[in-house]
Amino acid sequence: MVYITGDTHGDIQRFKEGPLRRLGRGDTLLILGDFGFVWDGSPEEEKKLNWLKKRPYNILFLDGTHENYDLLDQYPEEQAFGGRVQPLGGSLYHVCRGSVLALEGQTYLCFGGGESTDKEERDPGVNWWPREMPSEEEYAFCKQNLEAFGHRVDYVLTHDAPSRFLDFTILKKGETNQLHDFLDQVLLNLEYKKWYFGCYHKDVQLSPKAQCLFCEAAVIGSPARRSLLGFGFGKNK
Repeated sequence: MVYITGDTHGDIQRFKEGPLRRLGRGDTLLILGDFGFVWDGSPEEEKKLNWLKKRPYNILFLDGTHENYDLLDQYPEEQAFGGRVQPLGGSLYHVCRGSVLALEGQTYLCFGGGESTDKEERDPGVNWWPREMPSEEEYAFCKQNLEAFGHRVDYVLTHDAPSRFLDFTILKKGETNQLHDFLDQVLLNLEYKKWYFGCYHKDVQLSPKAQCLFCEAAVIGSPARRSLLGFGFGKNK
């Protein structure tokens, strides 16, 4: 089955407690950005990464604003899961922006990135990277993939969200940026079942087709198995 959750921010306990502890062999976990385990390259961080690489399930994460892009860019890209990823070793992968993954018969458009609201207080190359915002090449790659799929996917996974989701909600923060505008255009031209995003540290169902995730997990798979595992949040076929 496929599980989707929000920002983990380098917190290894998220994988040992709560809904994520139930994942098992053959499952796939998708993290909606701010993975946070590729940050300082310390021995302690390496220990956590090694533990994650040994999980019996696949972990695929989008990038957000709490990633060290200098470290992340060192990993080579390859084709896997139907899209473009960077293997970190074992069962751990970073999903490149604009990829469309194919998992258990469903398609997932993935687009990470976001803009730090406190970037003026951060130090470039130390705790902030301009690469947190997508490049023109990444926008173009996403558009190319959407055209290839006829502007139709099953699920959309992003770190940030279209401004059309954020306007007039409790999630609205700051000014609209280029990424919000791009996601607005994707929203207007795409057929999909549901859009999941992280970034805002809340578990909120905005509409039948839009959901913000943080610590909860949405589950896509067999209703019988979802019931057996005790998952009741964000269930989808």
